[in-house]
Amino acid sequence: MELFIFSFGALFSIMNPLGTVPVFVGLTQNNNKKERALIAFWTSFNVLIILLLSFFAGKYILSFFGISLNSLKIAGGLIIASSGFALLTGKFTEHKGMKKTRVKDDIHTRSEISLTPLALPMLAGPGTISLLITYNQEYSNMTDCLVILGSVFTSAFTIYLILKSSHYIVRMLGASGINALSRIIGFIVISIGIELIVVAVLSILKMANF
Repeated sequence: MELFIFSFGALFSIMNPLGTVPVFVGLTQNNNKKERALIAFWTSFNVLIILLLSFFAGKYILSFFGISLNSLKIAGGLIIASSGFALLTGKFTEHKGMKKTRVKDDIHTRSEISLTPLALPMLAGPGTISLLITYNQEYSNMTDCLVILGSVFTSAFTIYLILKSSHYIVRMLGASGINALSRIIGFIVISIGIELIVVAVLSILKMANF
């Protein structure tokens, strides 16, 4: 249970579906309730596929490019920490490559938004992918893998519920409420990123007999 809570909390914080709510609302403002629910479903489904591919195929990608786990942790930690800083400064959408003008253009030009920009890069970005690759390397026994997979499926389902209710969430919390929650989550995300870097650096020092 402790691993499930830890992994789910990390995934939820880094993906930050609440920060995606304003973008989802902007991209689906011309859709009816049923269409929004369908887009939310396919977005969460695409996120699930990306997360599963990252978890199961990540080690082969590392092996192919000759990347060590510690290097991945440091790179992933930097990406995750930068995402956290973006949340704290209110620049999450810009950090993900989604400017307001681009969102407005996407409303009229994209026929399918569930994959891009919602699943990629808004939700399942490089930080999330690197975290799952790290989990795959660190938790190799069957029980831990099943727990991680449970947190992945739960995260995807939570994304579906949040996006499906996004218009209601915006009306209930307002922009200021969402920004406040995003800043709190941002602090957690920064901590996760720094923790990955610290663990990697300590591992490197240990191997070097410092």
